[in-house]
Amino acid sequence: MEACLREQGLTDSPAFIVDETAIRKSLRDLAELREESGCKVLYSMKALPLQPVVELAAQELDGISVSSLFEARLARECIGADGSIHLTSPGLRNGEFAELSKLCSHISFNSPGQWQTLAAKGGEYSPGLRINPKLSFLSDLRFDPCRPHSKLGIDIELLDQLDWAGDVEGLHFHTVFSCQDFSPLLRTMEKISKALSKQASALKWLNLGGGYLFSQIEDKGAFVQLVKALKGDFALDVYIEPGKDIVGRAGYLCTRVIDRFDSDGKTVLIVDSTVNHHPEIFEYQRAAELLNPQQGEVPVILAGSSCLAGDLFGEYRFDKTPEIGERIVFKNLGAYSLIKANRFNGYNLPTIYNWDGKNLMQLKQDDYQDYRKQWRVGG
Repeated sequence: MEACLREQGLTDSPAFIVDETAIRKSLRDLAELREESGCKVLYSMKALPLQPVVELAAQELDGISVSSLFEARLARECIGADGSIHLTSPGLRNGEFAELSKLCSHISFNSPGQWQTLAAKGGEYSPGLRINPKLSFLSDLRFDPCRPHSKLGIDIELLDQLDWAGDVEGLHFHTVFSCQDFSPLLRTMEKISKALSKQASALKWLNLGGGYLFSQIEDKGAFVQLVKALKGDFALDVYIEPGKDIVGRAGYLCTRVIDRFDSDGKTVLIVDSTVNHHPEIFEYQRAAELLNPQQGEVPVILAGSSCLAGDLFGEYRFDKTPEIGERIVFKNLGAYSLIKANRFNGYNLPTIYNWDGKNLMQLKQDDYQDYRKQWRVGG
């Protein structure tokens, strides 16, 4: 990527670069997994709903996974009339459901009340239930779908109390985040096998959710065997819906140093971006990764432009202190970045570029009118 920036002469800053070559590699890897296991793959567009990314994923995969009406609308615009769109959300609105039932091919209801009320409205979609297997694998409750008092999915222990035979065609669950092994999936399947066996003749599909970084799991044998067993035992379509695994390593945030000074004995460099352009840096309180990390003797704090005291990309070591105007590039920011980015303090969003391995092409550039439109009232 550094060579790309030099050769292409990128001057915009801050800029967000989508690495199409990295996305294509992830899609090829998933295509191989699909071929080997027999699973079907959906792109979870909440990770990065940028139109070219959604269209590219739709060309190579089996559909798109969405969580809201706006996502469903955009997904349908991107993939056309015949593409598969799977929806699950705790926030389904009564007034939106008629449109959702037309946009989506599969809908997994999040609660008994949601299912009983909205499913009665009819539609051509395949109905499913999102279940909560009551198995926690995450230490941070903010990201644990199976946390105590969870809002996500029907308690698996309540399934026996629901009269869903013949009215539900699929089950959906999601239990992990950025997981790099399949042990949670295997444990989850052990627990829900009873529900599957009881309704096997009525069910047509099973969605294993997202959260697994397939490209970072070297031995995929356990997953392949699991999918083959599910398909063989229950004659189901088995879906997965990766998001971060597809785009996580495909995003770069390019910034430039605009100020430098000492603060309590440490050098602080202000860059022309902000963690508000990738809020998970602040949410997780961890340093963003540099494209070209150094292990020199010069400690430097890289800080964003906003007035937020915690607007810090992290503390790094350089061979020498970067100069004002020097470019700093952060990597692996493709997922949950632009979708969460904001204009706090009135700082513009990064200009968005695509890198196809040969050319750097500008996709989108916001300006003052975009900021003005967001906050002006009455024209």
